[in-house]
Amino acid sequence: MKSTSINKVIDDFNSLVLEEKEFTLDIIRKILVESKRESLFSRARKADSNFRKGKVKHGAVKDLFKDLEND
Repeated sequence: MKSTSINKVIDDFNSLVLEEKEFTLDIIRKILVESKRESLFSRARKADSNFRKGKVKHGAVKDLFKDLEND
């Protein structure tokens, strides 16, 4: 995002009355939560796909450290 766009959003937000600011902030928080939820869901789908394709290593912590030492 361009800093000019961010500055415009901030300027527009500052021009609102208090009630509008609170309402806007509530909406933005909900949008942010939904975006995080979608991102997490996407990562989970990718992890599941990798697991099903056999691209995921598994084992005990000891095995993980041994594998990391071999890289």
